[in-house]
Amino acid sequence: MKKAGIYDPYLDTVGGGERYAMTVAEYLLAKNWRVDIFWNDVQIKQKIKQRLGIKIEKAFFLPDIFQKSIWQKYKILKNYDLIFYLSDGSVPFLFAKKNILHFQVPFHGVGGKSFLNRIKLKKINAVVCNSYFTKKFIDKEYGVKSVVVYPPVAVEEFKPGRKENIILSVARFTDRLHNKRQDVLVEVFKKMVDEGLKEWQLFLVGGDAEGKKLVAKLKKESRGYPIEILTNISFEELKKIYAKAKIFWHAAGYGVDEGRRPEKVEHFGISVVEAMATGCVPVVINKGGIPEIIRAKKDGFLWTEKEDLLKITLELIKSPLKMEKISKEVIKSSRRFSKDVFNQKIYGLVETT
Repeated sequence: MKKAGIYDPYLDTVGGGERYAMTVAEYLLAKNWRVDIFWNDVQIKQKIKQRLGIKIEKAFFLPDIFQKSIWQKYKILKNYDLIFYLSDGSVPFLFAKKNILHFQVPFHGVGGKSFLNRIKLKKINAVVCNSYFTKKFIDKEYGVKSVVVYPPVAVEEFKPGRKENIILSVARFTDRLHNKRQDVLVEVFKKMVDEGLKEWQLFLVGGDAEGKKLVAKLKKESRGYPIEILTNISFEELKKIYAKAKIFWHAAGYGVDEGRRPEKVEHFGISVVEAMATGCVPVVINKGGIPEIIRAKKDGFLWTEKEDLLKITLELIKSPLKMEKISKEVIKSSRRFSKDVFNQKIYGLVETT
């Protein structure tokens, strides 16, 4: 039996990077590999199943080896056929037969081309990025030629339902490094209502582990308006809301110079694809990796300024036939990012690198 080890330093945030790494684990388990996940708290397994819907019951959770000395790491990691490591900006010493280093974030200015990193990279068989946006920065920073494998989205698990007049945004609530700018969405929706929009609701959904104060602030600002803020809901509940929504909003990176601060914009946009799989029409910000998902005006719309977001959304609301046509198109388009497509590309890396 082949043996793989997986490490994600942010596993307890259960976000997009964690979906990426755990889908690799799920795929290898399906191929009858033994999969070890280096994480000290085994209770994270239940959280992954609940929040991500990923089946990793057969994986083993082992103590975090990457906090040990280089000699201790060597003695353990040399016994693995594959190590898949999600980087926090650093380059680790990896000693498996094959080593894949994955970047979710377009790190820059971190000394990527240092002498020590160049030595470490000699043992890395493939550097993988989640979008061409991320790749542009990683290749320059670390002096590598990375491969793009778009994140896996369980599109087959998302189905359109009976649509209601709901605008939806799904994103982690955080006021730290990667602010999703739900405040912009609340502001624009309130303006739409003040100017006469009726019988529509805005739903903001996401985890609040990093943003309880932000959630409290948004709830205060939303009082008196048809705005629902839902935190830490299950994967099953999330699918039901996607199924009902007609329009999907995303604003991460609003007001950011992505050339200078690429880490502050969306590096891909998994929630955008999830929405598309349910026939929810994306009206999303034209920054980061999101433009790689949307073919403008064919299967969604891109905006730059708040006025554009408001105008595009109102035009869609006033054109139900147009919205219905695009809704059908986005369902088909979402299949480009399925787990099957992801698994095929990961298989290619694992088998050929």
